[in-house]
Order: sequence, then structure tokens, then C-alpha cells
Amino acid sequence: MTFDDALAGFLAFLKANRGLSANTLKAYRTDVGECLHVLELRGVRAPDEITTDDLRSWMAHESRTHARSSMARKVVAVRGFFSWAHDHDLIPADPAAVLMTPKIPDTLPAVLTEAQAERLMDEVDDDARRPQGAAERRTHADQGRHDRDGRDGRADKDDKARAVALRDAAMLELLYATGIRVAELVGTDIRDVDFSNRTVKVTGKGNKQRVVPFGGPAAKALRDWLADGRPLLASCGRGAADDGEALFVGVRGARIDQRIVRGVVHRHAQAAGVPDISPHALRHSAATHLLDGGADLREVQEMLGHSSLKTTQRYTHVSIDQLKSRYEQAFPRA
Repeated sequence: MTFDDALAGFLAFLKANRGLSANTLKAYRTDVGECLHVLELRGVRAPDEITTDDLRSWMAHESRTHARSSMARKVVAVRGFFSWAHDHDLIPADPAAVLMTPKIPDTLPAVLTEAQAERLMDEVDDDARRPQGAAERRTHADQGRHDRDGRDGRADKDDKARAVALRDAAMLELLYATGIRVAELVGTDIRDVDFSNRTVKVTGKGNKQRVVPFGGPAAKALRDWLADGRPLLASCGRGAADDGEALFVGVRGARIDQRIVRGVVHRHAQAAGVPDISPHALRHSAATHLLDGGADLREVQEMLGHSSLKTTQRYTHVSIDQLKSRYEQAFPRA
């Protein structure tokens, strides 16, 4: 069996039996495919020819240019592939069974303070309310950097700029209010938002669904976007069939891309004068602020969609400064 045939069979197995998201399947395809490609360049022609030494050589090669976290993901994917191949009698032995996953330092990305988060939200909300000058720059960035959205003569430039500003405000407000992942935000449809209960249904890792609450500022930003912004961008529609249901779209009406969302967060963080953060760091900030405010750890676990409480417990280490501050204020012998 060729490498291509084996990889196709593995991906088909994952899709049919593991309930993995499209992004996770793509990561498996990339990680395993790159490993097999490197081995093929070194003269290995079929899966049953691969040895443990071959895989260790691949790991050493990849470790020169990839972080430990990336290597850990790659090794897990490659081990999964060879375990599947052995279970299905495609190879006589599993050469990856003894590979060790690189240890990853138990660190979290930097988080915003509550004051910094407020400043970021104020900046993006003000941008949505102000005249078109600043918003127009967002439109040009949306068009030129990631979304492949060209100019569209059917929509007035100023109106489109304001629509983008309304969208950006709604995205950041929802990200911070809910702590959802950027992939979850991008995959959310209009029907998933329940304004009467102020909740959003989110499809997370492994296609697991959960319902997450959001507050008044996020509700207002979403209503403004759906009423005054989204219809204009959706009218430029050149997206796929399911893009008509997407909660957030780009300037050509297609479901927004994760890279656009990351760019929006970076630009507004810079404009607000707060530390440069990613959407994932905004998620960490939301979790930390919930715990600082007295939220129960299991409630935060449910909100974030963590399968293990241990993952959520990592945020308690981030909140230790807040605990020390409260201790010094409240304890008489501090």
C-alpha cells in the first residue's frame, strides 16, 4: 500500500469513528502527511518499511524548526496513524509505539487585566459608533490581508466600513463574554444565538455542543451587527451555500476566516494600547476574570468546554495574584 492510500484510509477511519472536527482532521492530514513525505524523500517507499529509527530521525529533523507544543501534536498524530495501520494489518509491527511525546511546559499565554479588557472592549465599541475614518481602515485590512475579499461596487464604501466595524465589535464582545474558541466563533450560525435567554449554542472539539451565556454589551453588539452590518456584507454574497447561515461573514459575504478574526483582535489591541493578544489569550482572560469574580471552577469548565477539570484548574494559577491581593486586604496578620 502506498503512503497516499494509507493516509487516505486513516483519515476516513478518523472521520467515521472519532467525530473529529474539520480543523482537527486537517491537522492530522498535515502532520502525518509531512512525516510520510520526509521519509519518502529519504528513500522509504511504503508504510511497512518504516522503522523506529526512521521516525526518531524525523523527530530530530522537525524539532529544529518546531516548538515543543507543535512536536507533541505531530507525534500524537503519527503515533495514531501507525497504531491504526498496525491494527488493520497494514504493517507487521508498530514502529511509533515507543516514541515519547515531548514534554510541554505548563504555561498559559499572557492575559489582560480586567481594566485592560474593559479598555479593549471600549475601543472596539467606540470604533463601531464613530464616523467612518477608522472603520474604513479595517475594511481595507479585511479585503487585502486574509479574506480574499475584493472591492465590491454594489456597496457604498463608507457603509461597508461601518458594517465591518459593527462586525468586529460583535466578535470581540462575544469572544470575551463567552470565552469561546476562535474556531467555535467562526462556526457559529445565526440560529445558534438565543437573544431571549442571552445564550449561544457552541459546537466545540469532537463536535460536542454546549450552551454558553453572554451579557448585555455582547447582546447589543450582536443586535447592531445583525440589524445594520451583516445584511450589507451578506448582500455581497460570493460564499458557499452554508455561508448564508453564518453569524459572522467577511466583506464578500463568505463565512469569516479564523485568520481574519485573529487580525481583528491584534489590530484592536494595538489601537486600545493594551498588550498584543490572540483570540485564545482573550479566552484565557475571560476564564481568569470569571474565577477572580468568584465563579465556580466547574461552571467555568462547562462554559469553556473543557473535558477535564484539570485543564480548567490551570487558570487558578493565573489568579494567584488576585488571591494574594485579597488576602493582604482582608487578613489581619497579612
